[in-house]
Amino acid sequence: MKKIQTDKAPAAIGPYSQAIETGTFLYVSGQLPVDPEKGTAPEGIEAQAEQSCKNVGEILKEAGLTFENVVKTTCFLADIDDFQKFNEVYTKYFVSKPARSCVAVKDIPKGALCEIEVIAAKE
Repeated sequence: MKKIQTDKAPAAIGPYSQAIETGTFLYVSGQLPVDPEKGTAPEGIEAQAEQSCKNVGEILKEAGLTFENVVKTTCFLADIDDFQKFNEVYTKYFVSKPARSCVAVKDIPKGALCEIEVIAAKE
């Protein structure tokens, strides 16, 4: 197994890695909408979804992959009423339409409105 780490995405806030590469798969930990330079999240679901997607993209890039390599996403929303607005941003990045789960949860770390984790295949 190989740990993937980039300063272009927020550092892990707990005892985990940004991503782990094993065999032909990359497992990317849930990415909060935190700007890695500022250490803060933007306001609003659209801006937060955008930042979470950018963070995922930077980790994929560090591993030599793109959004096209993503085979599965799991998306967490603090409010299911944000589903449509979240999807409007999500579809700009995940154009290949990978398999997906999207659920509303009670709380997301740092008071975030969304979080995205992915599994990508190296082909």
